[in-house]
Amino acid sequence: MADDASVPDFIDPSAGNGDDGLPQVGILAQYVKDLSFENPNAPAVYQWQGQPQMDVQVNIGVSGVGQDVHEVVLKIEVEAKSNEGVAFRCEALYAGLFALRNIPEEQLQPFLLAEAPRLLFPFARQIISGAVTDGGFPPLLLDPIDFGGLYMQSAAQQQADATGGQFGGDTGQA
Repeated sequence: MADDASVPDFIDPSAGNGDDGLPQVGILAQYVKDLSFENPNAPAVYQWQGQPQMDVQVNIGVSGVGQDVHEVVLKIEVEAKSNEGVAFRCEALYAGLFALRNIPEEQLQPFLLAEAPRLLFPFARQIISGAVTDGGFPPLLLDPIDFGGLYMQSAAQQQADATGGQFGGDTGQA
């Protein structure tokens, strides 16, 4: 166990075996930060006919909480509406604490915005499914999300915005 309280126990800051420069990743904790379920039209909603339209929004938040420790928060909002009104709303903030050491700077953001959410999503998905079921509705199983693909898409868009709408930077003129 490490003596330094600011470094997670599984990371040994005194390792002298020559491998102490290798990247290290650990999940310290996963937790529900906030959970809300609204059933504004109960009990009438249980007599409505037809399938409601689902609107699902997913956002990712990242913050540093200590040396080599980052909190990643998945915010998932689901609203089910039909012609009669809102069937239900569910919002979950599901978070994880990740200890990252010796991660190259260019790989830190892709890990925090793509890989960490990929690891958290199945747990958040299960929590939302349970909340919807406990609200008296059939289980809601959210489709898997390609966080890596979304990150790449966002990075390409940011690059295009920075280069005036052209991918690949300066191409020169003939």
